[in-house]
Amino acid sequence: MKNRLGKGLDELFTENYFSESNGEASLEVELSKVVANPFQPRKHFNDVQLKELAESLKTHGVISPILVTIRDGKFVLVAGERRFRAAQLAGFVTIPAFVREYTDNEMLEIALLENIQREDLTPMEVARTYEIMIHELGVTQQQLALRVGKSRSQITNMIGLLSLPQFVQEFVNNGKLSMGHARALSKLQDRSMIEELTKRIVKDNLSVRDIEQIAQSKAKKTPIKQRNVVRYVEEQKRLTKKFGPKVTIRTGVIQFRFKDEKELTKILEKLDA
Repeated sequence: MKNRLGKGLDELFTENYFSESNGEASLEVELSKVVANPFQPRKHFNDVQLKELAESLKTHGVISPILVTIRDGKFVLVAGERRFRAAQLAGFVTIPAFVREYTDNEMLEIALLENIQREDLTPMEVARTYEIMIHELGVTQQQLALRVGKSRSQITNMIGLLSLPQFVQEFVNNGKLSMGHARALSKLQDRSMIEELTKRIVKDNLSVRDIEQIAQSKAKKTPIKQRNVVRYVEEQKRLTKKFGPKVTIRTGVIQFRFKDEKELTKILEKLDA
């Protein structure tokens, strides 16, 4: 089991990881004895799609068994929560399932990989999923990028969304803000400006370029106190020695400048080291 986790998603799913193999037979387990995966990152389920799936199950049955493990006499879902919920809606008493042994980390990774592969998560759920994988599985952003088949910068941008105020994150989830808007806002340091611009995006239909121009305009009007520039001279020298001449420090902010993704990757590798 463990030697199969941590591979690229394409390879993982090509192995038919969630389907029957080596003559393994699924069991019919009672729905009442199945409990949710505590590591399930997805919190939003489309009611319309679940009802459609329930109607399909009534006609065709559950073709692909769910995946469970046993904890304290209960069947804990590892993969297949949409099928499980749809089977409940359809009025089923039992559902076919493969019963296998998994550690908590394995349950976490399978649940995360399944959802990411099938693009079932909202943007904020994807961001939280990446953060969970980094902290719980002990991987770097670069290693995570390889696992999920994304670029290092995509991982960084998604995790950056978690710094946004909660109501802004909700706007991203419900489609009031595009991912472009969210990325632009997540790069701002001033929380009040983020909140102000978010409201203007919704009210005035501002473009991503509009946001960038407004933020730049406000930044130019904000005076930089000399004491903030010279206060951290020794610290800035130390960082400059390690990361290059494009590191600046002012009160509450350490700023890295880079010209392209290759230069960014070098900085991040040094930070991960």
